[in-house]
Amino acid sequence: MSQNKAKERKIGTRQQEKKPLIDPKYKNLVFTGVLIVIIAIFFIVNNSRNEPSEGPYPPNYKGGSTSELTTTSGQKIRLSDYKGKVVLLDFWATWCGPCRKGIPDLVSLKNEFKGKDFEIIGISVDQENTVNDVVPFMQQYGINYPVVYYDPAALSGFGSVESIPTSFILDKTGKVVSSYVGLTEKANFVKDIKKALGES
Repeated sequence: MSQNKAKERKIGTRQQEKKPLIDPKYKNLVFTGVLIVIIAIFFIVNNSRNEPSEGPYPPNYKGGSTSELTTTSGQKIRLSDYKGKVVLLDFWATWCGPCRKGIPDLVSLKNEFKGKDFEIIGISVDQENTVNDVVPFMQQYGINYPVVYYDPAALSGFGSVESIPTSFILDKTGKVVSSYVGLTEKANFVKDIKKALGES
């Protein structure tokens, strides 16, 4: 009998096994659910920020310039004179193959948006050895928009132009809304111009 009591005492003093917080059968399901909730929270927070509608600005962009630029006819113009118009700035040179290939599209754009608040300004980066070729080139290609000679001081607001052709589209306030490096399809320009004009 004393042995039975000893056994009972041993049984009574045995520590009960601790149950796990999450049933092993549902462990993977719970962790998956928590992970989905965390991802959903990050998605909501990330998409609730007010992001700018325009793309990134060109390197070192500080806004348009009020300095004067000289046209091929000797006139002085300022980019600020074109506020209230959508402007396509095209950096190019007579010796640049892709530039020559893109000129007919620019001539066509000028005709297509004739009578609207739109202008193209060609910016020739020709230097001393080719600068005299600019006017004959314009006549040969039927360029129907103003062309100015590149002036680093006057155009410093647009940052560094690493290669040509490089194009910027400015909205009616003079703010850059898109930029392209290299030969660009006309359709891209049309889409951006129409958007800046409020047509799409």
